[in-house]
Amino acid sequence: MDQRGAKRLRTGWRWETGGPHRKALRTSTVGAVSAALLAAGALGLAPASQAAPNPVRFVDISGDGGTVLKANVVTPTGADGSRRYPLVVLPTSWGLPQIEYLAPAQKLADSGYVVVTYNVRGFWQSGGEIEVAGPPDVADASRVIDWALANTPADPAHIGMAGVSYGAGISLLTAAHDPRVKAVAALSGWADLIDSIYGGRTQHLQAAALLDGAGTLTGRPGPELRQIFKDFYASNLEREPDMIAWGKKRSPETYVDRINANGTAVMLANAWGDSIFPPGQYADFYEKLTGPKRLQLRPGDHATAELTGLFGLPNDVWTDTGRWFDHHLKGADNGVEREAPVRLKSRTGGAYEGYPDWKSVAATDRKIALAGTETIHTNVDSGANGGTVFLSSILDQVAQLPPVASIPLLPRRWAAVWQSERYPTAQHIRGTARLHTTLTATKESGTLVAYLYDVGPLGLGKLVGHAPYTFHGRTPGKPFGVDLEVFSTAYDVPAGHRLALVVDTVDPLYIEHNPSGAQLTFSSPANDPSYLTVPLREQ
Repeated sequence: MDQRGAKRLRTGWRWETGGPHRKALRTSTVGAVSAALLAAGALGLAPASQAAPNPVRFVDISGDGGTVLKANVVTPTGADGSRRYPLVVLPTSWGLPQIEYLAPAQKLADSGYVVVTYNVRGFWQSGGEIEVAGPPDVADASRVIDWALANTPADPAHIGMAGVSYGAGISLLTAAHDPRVKAVAALSGWADLIDSIYGGRTQHLQAAALLDGAGTLTGRPGPELRQIFKDFYASNLEREPDMIAWGKKRSPETYVDRINANGTAVMLANAWGDSIFPPGQYADFYEKLTGPKRLQLRPGDHATAELTGLFGLPNDVWTDTGRWFDHHLKGADNGVEREAPVRLKSRTGGAYEGYPDWKSVAATDRKIALAGTETIHTNVDSGANGGTVFLSSILDQVAQLPPVASIPLLPRRWAAVWQSERYPTAQHIRGTARLHTTLTATKESGTLVAYLYDVGPLGLGKLVGHAPYTFHGRTPGKPFGVDLEVFSTAYDVPAGHRLALVVDTVDPLYIEHNPSGAQLTFSSPANDPSYLTVPLREQ
């Protein structure tokens, strides 16, 4: 084995000034990567100790160009070749070994499926180099299907794919290129790779470092991938068009017309706090799908919602995946088609809520005027930040403790703050908040990060959502418009609390582009007023 291997709003929010400086607590990216890899390692090894009631074979499959793919085959007990079974193919997650899916594969086999789970190229014992869901990975998935049809009692008319994270992206891309795939369950995956790790034209540093570190430890990055990471970290703007083209080729959203033409039934599931693939890009992709579709969003971070299912424990995501396949591959009348296709669970508790589509989630957007002018200095973390990749959203998922900041103590030299009035009744935030403002910078480049907080009576703010924004090539002193979407979420604001919008320029999650001594001025011209829209409704 290779050993490298997120009562009505009142208008008239105001800028606030004053307040002492508070030094931000930073957690190193290396620590976050190490913690995530330890969790992933435990996750991947857990299913190996479980009993295997269905026959399991460990096989080698010849992928694209002859690359060897290490795979597991699980067939229903008693399968003797006299009948055909629906096929489900499970590509592994980034950095995890081929035994990752043994527990859910056993459950699928118990339900009458042939299941093939394989280690994607470039990782662990499989051959080749990491292609990041490039064309060779898509071709590999089709070769796995070919092999299964030739060597197992799989039914060629009933084929599905599923996966977590990397496996989710490969499943969606394969469905676009191989019409034999009739149903997909893409769990904690991506639709737009660029929007995921370069959203707001800002490098998502900790997320990229997590992927880079895991790939280096468990796989074999090729020259192309190493160059992509090098250019990414160096903020090489000359190479930006090439990096974007590279990412678009690996984004299912690029091929949504093909998925629609194939009529693939697509289930998408993600967590509100996904540090690598924020849920908004899944929601946008969902709206573009025209075939059978389902979108589920819940509290958690990257792949944590699926965690217990990989241990073989009860898990609603994997249960719904099985129901999705039962209906679309077996024709079972299990009620899937009669359920609300968009299902959300609030980060602050409660049961799933059903909606007919994503637009209905935020049907009660409230537009808030942001009056006044404020100038902030750059290069200093104000103390408002998005937390630490992987760890912060898990704490929010388990204990409802998101990153916090004392809003009155934020230093107004480095942070601009608006606050609403207190709400007499509880408010529900569902969907995507959007900021529009006019910005004037003293330098041609810069980065800002917007944060939305739920502020209690003592001024302690709990993070509702945030998003970064970077600009280049602007004329110093010349105003320009900024439109920024805060990462989508579902959050309940208690009665007696207020909302606060905070903008600063440094966050450990991201690479910032503020030259030394730069200043940013936010204004609200009469002909182009600044505002924030929040998808807010009363309880």
